[in-house]
Amino acid sequence: MGSSWARTITGRSRWPTGTVSSWCILWEEAEDEVISAGEDRYSRQERFYGIGIEGQRKLARAKVLIIGAGALGSACAETMVRSGVGKVTLVDRDYVEWSNLQRQNLYSEQDAAERMPKAVAAARRLRSVNSSVKVEGIVADITAEEIGLYTGDVDLILDAADNFEVRMIVNDIAARDGIPWIYGACTGSYGISMTIVPGQSACLHCLLDGLPAGGDTCDTAGIIGPAVQMTAAYQTAEALKWLSGNSGALRGTLVSFDLWANRHSSVDTARLKRADCPSCGDKRTYPYLSPGSHSRTTVLCGRDTVQIRPPSPARLDLEEWERRLSAYGRAERNPYMLSLTLEKHRLAVFPDGRVLVHGTGDPAEARSLYHRYFG
Repeated sequence: MGSSWARTITGRSRWPTGTVSSWCILWEEAEDEVISAGEDRYSRQERFYGIGIEGQRKLARAKVLIIGAGALGSACAETMVRSGVGKVTLVDRDYVEWSNLQRQNLYSEQDAAERMPKAVAAARRLRSVNSSVKVEGIVADITAEEIGLYTGDVDLILDAADNFEVRMIVNDIAARDGIPWIYGACTGSYGISMTIVPGQSACLHCLLDGLPAGGDTCDTAGIIGPAVQMTAAYQTAEALKWLSGNSGALRGTLVSFDLWANRHSSVDTARLKRADCPSCGDKRTYPYLSPGSHSRTTVLCGRDTVQIRPPSPARLDLEEWERRLSAYGRAERNPYMLSLTLEKHRLAVFPDGRVLVHGTGDPAEARSLYHRYFG
């Protein structure tokens, strides 16, 4: 029987200084109604043989979690929202900087000037693109202890993280809870992607020996926008296949490319699935979900920046900390973070107690600064 959905949206928005909008989306079954808010919004997508009207209805009921709201995350999120996916949640720990604007298509110069958290700026922009999609932006770091807060009811996870520690956490919870996810990464003119369906395909842990080790990042090797868009295209095409009910069309390979060197390769991953894999094998331990399996101090993606997480969850009063820290340097605050500019360093302080120490890649020096001001 044909079905579609009707929506009721309630909420308040006090951008940029108030609380994040509260939205209620209600899906209802009804025959022969138009899915889209505007009758023509999805008409071209519905005409595509792989999706059609029924596939569009499935997209409208789908829920997607995107890990990271940088270059890949913003590109993937925009495609999901414009395609009419029912709910899109973005989780990101960082804020918009001027160097992001060359390739991160959701952000503006004003976002960079205000040091707006990416999750907040992205959600605000995406709501203006498609008001019929529920968009949630969460300013947080992905940890083994907390990732379950975001994955409970999602149909798919899109990876746009900037480090393998987070990806392995995603890999383990996806394997444990049976959530399909799509790995993606890019730097320079190079990109790589793979769709992982628990119980069917090899997982990321299975492939660790065959994946690039730590090395170039977009901060050390640079990056061109087309590499981002190509990687996001591979990821979101696979996402649309899965969410519209076309799992048989999934690629089934790890694909990589170098746009500058004109190289493209594809590897069948089915034969790489390991029976002894601790994440998806016969005796699973999900090692990256174990407490203490991840570091409290993280050097961020070649950025001369170190992130420090408090030993236990915190809730800081940014207004109070602005008063305290203003004695040591220039303190500036927006509703989502506090920035302290010192002679040689800058600290970005978040309400959850995380601190980004800019101006050093040395964890010991970063910890020293952290303890000097936060005890």
